Amino acid sequence: MFFRFFFNRLSLRKQADTLKRKGTFLGTREKDSRKVYIYMLTNLFVEVIYKNDDSENEPEQTRILSGLKKLNAYLETEFKSSFTTF
Repeated sequence: MFFRFFFNRLSLRKQADTLKRKGTFLGTREKDSRKVYIYMLTNLFVEVIYKNDDSENEPEQTRILSGLKKLNAYLETEFKSSFTTF
């Protein structure tokens, strides 16, 4: 909990740098035609969207989730919302 508090206070650039140096890269997914990079750092799961979808560029946005249960619930909701009925 404290770690999330302090991590959230970092700039986007410092968050992304910390994730690249100390975190574990889990993979990518596509959302709204954008590439989203997912990292794990201690008990945090963080999604990062970079400019031009390139992890060498500046980060535009992060989403921080605490714990595996929250990550699973979030990804399940995202997966379900990707299907629309016509």
